[in-house]
Amino acid sequence: MDVSSSTSAPVETGKDPMKKALEVQEQQVLKILESANEQSKEVAAQKTGVGKNLNITG
Repeated sequence: MDVSSSTSAPVETGKDPMKKALEVQEQQVLKILESANEQSKEVAAQKTGVGKNLNITG
């Protein structure tokens, strides 16, 4: 019994790290997209003059 239980455990743990890695990667992609969206909003706001830095030169 000890042999069968010890051989089935690595199979389960072998799947979980891969799933976890995909979830982590997914979160990182979402963060990148969010920050890119924020940056584009800031650029648009600066161009229209309603951003943090007002464009007074022209």
